Formats: sequence, structure tokens, C-alpha cells
Amino acid sequence: MASNLHEERLDTVVQYLLESGAARVLDLGCGPGELLQRLVRQPQFTRLVGIDIDQTVLHEARLCLGLGIPHPADRVQVRYGSFEEADCELTGFDAAALVETIEHIDPRRLTRVELAVFGKMRPRTVLVTTPNQEFNILYGMLPHQLRHPGHHFEWNRTRFQQWAQGIAARNGYQVSFIDIGPADPLCGSSTQMARFIISV
Repeated sequence: MASNLHEERLDTVVQYLLESGAARVLDLGCGPGELLQRLVRQPQFTRLVGIDIDQTVLHEARLCLGLGIPHPADRVQVRYGSFEEADCELTGFDAAALVETIEHIDPRRLTRVELAVFGKMRPRTVLVTTPNQEFNILYGMLPHQLRHPGHHFEWNRTRFQQWAQGIAARNGYQVSFIDIGPADPLCGSSTQMARFIISV
């Protein structure tokens, strides 16, 4: 939707990652690297790794970030990978961000995402943003219309919160919810975010 919402979404994620105290951050579903471009400007982040299953956008990300031949010691890396798979190289990170990614997953495979991200990778903080379906009417959309042809679903706030609370309860996290974008008294905001913090 509006580019200013996209900017606000990315800026909000950066803000919460900074507040988390994270140094090592995963961008799961990094696309062309827009979040990574913001994170790399912050000296707090000492290791940044983005993964995606689309080789075309990974090439764009490498170009935008000025990355050359990958080396394990690089502060910033982008690589082919899926956050549905438990990759041992993606464990030990302080935080992970999934920005507008879960809605691109077939809902029947979301359990795989939960097991990989929250069960195996287990970053201390996880931020997940996704469209708020209730807000679509304010964009002039039909009830079952999706914002992007690649979306498999878009959840209302109740459904998203139920999903996130279930993940938190099963995996030892606490979860809170943040609205992103101007708020409507009935429909909420255009983007909803869940912030998971691992329970002590």
C-alpha cells in the first residue's frame, strides 16, 4: 500500500530491535534488503544475516548492500534459505524479524515456521509484522480481497493474536502487540506486529 506506511513499518522494526539490545539479528524473508539497509547503519548490530528463497531479490539485496564474495567473518550476509527449515547456522542470534512474510506462507505450513524459528533458532526477540485484514475496507477493498497476489491469507487482529499467543505459550515466549500506521477506532491500524520475548 502507501510507501509511507512501508517506511513507518521498517522504522518501527528497527526501533524495537534497537530497544531489545540485540547485536546479532536475522532478517527472515529479507527480500531486496530494505530492512538490512537500515540495520547496517546502526553500530549496535554487529552481525546481520538475511535469508530468502528468491535468488532474484537476494541478488538485488547484495547489490544494494554493496556485498562482494561472501565470507563467514562478514558483518552483513545475505543467503539463500527458508525460515521453514531449522538451519543450525541460524541459531544463537539475539533477534529475528519477519516483516510482511508469514502471509506469503501456505497456512498449512505455518507449523513448520513455528518449529524452525521459535523451536530451533530461538532468538531472544522475534518481531512479526503482517497486514490487518480489518483495515482493508478503508482501502476500498472487497471483503475477501488480498492486498498482494502473493498473499495466501490476511488475518484480522483476533486471529493474529490467537496465533501469536499459541506460539508464545508453546515455546516459552511472552508476546505483546503493536499497531503500525494511523489507527481507525473500529478497524485498527493497517499493519499489526507481534513482539515475542523469550521468557526467563
